[in-house]
Amino acid sequence: MGDRDDRARKRLSRTPNRGLTVAVLAFAGLCSSFMFTLVVPLQAELPTLLNASREDTTWVVTITLLVAAVATPISGRLGDMYGKRRVVVVLMALLIIGSVIAALSGSIVGVIIGRALQGGVTGVIPLGIAIMRDILPTNRLGTAVALMSATMGVGGALGMPLAAYLAINADWHSLFWLAAGLGIAGLVLVLLFVPEDVLLSPGRLDVPGAIGLAIGLTGLLLYVSRGAQWGWTSPIGLALLIGGVLVLLVWGWYQLRTKDPLLDLRVAARPAVLFTNIAAIGMGFALFGSNVTFPQMLELPVESGSGFGLDMVTAAFIVMPAGLVMMVISPLSGWLERTVGPRPLFTVGAFAIVLAYVYVLLWSTEWWHILVANAIIGVGIGFTFAAMPMIIMRAVPANETGASNGLNALFRSVGTSSASAVMGAVLAAMSVEIDGVAVPTREAFNVCYWLAIIAAIVAVVLSLFIPKSRAIEPHPSLPS
Repeated sequence: MGDRDDRARKRLSRTPNRGLTVAVLAFAGLCSSFMFTLVVPLQAELPTLLNASREDTTWVVTITLLVAAVATPISGRLGDMYGKRRVVVVLMALLIIGSVIAALSGSIVGVIIGRALQGGVTGVIPLGIAIMRDILPTNRLGTAVALMSATMGVGGALGMPLAAYLAINADWHSLFWLAAGLGIAGLVLVLLFVPEDVLLSPGRLDVPGAIGLAIGLTGLLLYVSRGAQWGWTSPIGLALLIGGVLVLLVWGWYQLRTKDPLLDLRVAARPAVLFTNIAAIGMGFALFGSNVTFPQMLELPVESGSGFGLDMVTAAFIVMPAGLVMMVISPLSGWLERTVGPRPLFTVGAFAIVLAYVYVLLWSTEWWHILVANAIIGVGIGFTFAAMPMIIMRAVPANETGASNGLNALFRSVGTSSASAVMGAVLAAMSVEIDGVAVPTREAFNVCYWLAIIAAIVAVVLSLFIPKSRAIEPHPSLPS
């Protein structure tokens, strides 16, 4: 044991600039979150560009969310077993391969395959947080984790104006070439500046567990993301819902009885982890709810009575400050986490999101009202996303960090997918026809804001049940 710790110290000591490592991991996180908004400006034009039906082109967005949700907890477990840096390298390589496939493709099949591979890179964020736990002293960990967590919103917020500009002024394939370039840059930086792992959790890969989790989540998430389109009570929708639940129940039974489970459900059932993960659904819902509603409201014609008539790029710039706020407040989030603890930080952040949606319910007659509300949401998401990994890392052993943070990311993905499906269904159902085009009413947007308020209130209440957690133990091999 002593020899292994000595070797680990030497390997860590060869990484003198941990700040550079944190910056590189944050850049990888930005690349990852950018994939979610990469094709958002193209959604209306995809049927024409790909010569496919609108129902088929929705898979260009859906497949990325689906693969991200399934792959994230699996990649977290692989990182704990085989090395987090190694898995990050593989995920960045998949991002590059997927981007090149989509960039070279002129058909919907190639683009969907490319987007599926891009979705896997989402696991970079929880893996990056786990790496930070391994290499940073506890007094610097909170701020670094807050920065890494902020990239979940920052990448999408910064990327949307850029994607909108390219969509308007360049060939649509350029978006995927841009993604490939970012992936190459991120891969090279990770290889150069992220140290090899010093803490592994030896064991075998639970292949049946990975397959079972993938099948069960696929059924549930397909129901959530496509249920409105297929019909919530349609045979295919109910088959996916019931089948997904049954598979996950069998999967959970198996996980509790196998020797090396994919996810240790006993750890996941600890109150701090359980309440945080359930609350993460509400946070994901609230975050993506603004991504669904605000751009539409800003771009809809003034004549509709519910829009501001702005162009795509201008709307993207108005939405962008939420991500910038998340980045700017990350040092404050880290300081508050160290000062008052992650649980109060989570509660304050969730309450800020409640206030933001109440604000937009009361004041949304000018475009700058949306800007203010979105900035407040940025504060709330910045606080909550910084707090959640810290709550979990205080509650789980170090060798479970990757898998546990991956599971938390999965619950957030369930929230984002639910927001996309539910709010999309509300906006479609409560719409009027103007010049042959269905336009959501103002009441439809208000219903969406109420749904986001309810989700955030549930998160506030759940945060109050999270028990006070112990301090994070420093890594045993970390140089003092």
